Amino acid sequence: MPLTTSSTLLSASTTGDTPLILLVDDVPANLDVLVDQLAQENIDIRVALSGEEGLQLANILRPDLILLDIMMPGIDGYEVCKRLKLDPELADIPVVFLTAKDEEIEVERGFSLGAVDYIHKPFSMPILKARVRSHLALKRKNDMLEQLACTDALTQIANRRHFDLSLKREVQRAQRYKQPLSLILLDVDFFKRYNDQFGHCAGDNCLQIIATVLKAHLRRPSDMVARYGGEEFAVLLPDTKLEGALKYAEKLRQSVVELAIPAASANNEVVTISLGVATANATMDATTLLQAADTQLYRAKHAGRNQVAAEGFPT
Repeated sequence: MPLTTSSTLLSASTTGDTPLILLVDDVPANLDVLVDQLAQENIDIRVALSGEEGLQLANILRPDLILLDIMMPGIDGYEVCKRLKLDPELADIPVVFLTAKDEEIEVERGFSLGAVDYIHKPFSMPILKARVRSHLALKRKNDMLEQLACTDALTQIANRRHFDLSLKREVQRAQRYKQPLSLILLDVDFFKRYNDQFGHCAGDNCLQIIATVLKAHLRRPSDMVARYGGEEFAVLLPDTKLEGALKYAEKLRQSVVELAIPAASANNEVVTISLGVATANATMDATTLLQAADTQLYRAKHAGRNQVAAEGFPT
C-alpha cells in the first residue's frame, strides 16, 4: 500500500513496550518496501520524506532507532545525523544509514558523525532485519542502564545526578524559548528526630511514602520530582510561573499533612514538610535558581516549618 502521509502510524501495535523506528527517505517507493518488510516485526514505524521532517519527528517522537537515507534534497542524511548528535535530548538515538554510497570515505564520515551502522543499497532484507533487531536490543539495554543510573534506589524517583542534569537542561531551554521555570525545594521537618525515635527503617519508609505522594502529583511529563539528598526533595516545573508553582507547592504540603504519618516532634502531631519556591528570570543560571529556592526553604523552616515560602510570600 503506497504511503499517503509521513506521520501515519504504520503498524498496529501501540503498547509502551513496543519499539518505535523512524524511517527517513525522500523516495516513497523505498519507504514502501521498508514499511512492508519491517511491519512484520513487533515494532511501530513512522516515516519522513525529508531531512527537515525527519528532525521534526525525531524531536516529537523520540524514536528508538532511525533508519536514514543520505542523499536527500535540502538537508541530507549527514546533516540530519550531525544535528541529532548535537541535541542532548536526541543524541542517544541510534542512527543507521541506508544508502547507495559505498565509498570508504563516505562510510568513515557516517561513523564519525555518530552513526551506529552503515548499510549499503541494495541490501539483504533478512540481514537488515537482523541488524535492526540487534540495534533495538542494545538500545533497550542502554535505556535500562540509564534508568538505573538516574533513579534513587530508596524512593524510586529521580536521583541527584539526574536532577542536576535536568535542571541545567531546563534552564537552558527556558532561556532559549523565554519561558518561565520554577523550582521547589522541600525538606521533611524534624526528620532526624523521626529517625532517632522510630528507627532508620521507619525513616526510610517515611521517605518512600512521601516520594510516592510527590510523584503522584506530577501534572505533566516534563515535570520532575527528585530526591535531592537525605530528607530533601526537589520538584522541577518547566513553563510554570511563580504563582502556579506556589499553588502546586501548597498542594504538596497539604497532601503530606493528610498522610497523617505520626511525628516524633512534640510540636507536630504528624509529619510535615517545608517548601521553598523560586522562579528563574531571563539571566538566572541553574546554580542561582537552586540557591534562590534553597534560601526560600530556609525561610520556611525558620518561620516555623510546615509552610511554603517564596520571595515576597509570605510577607
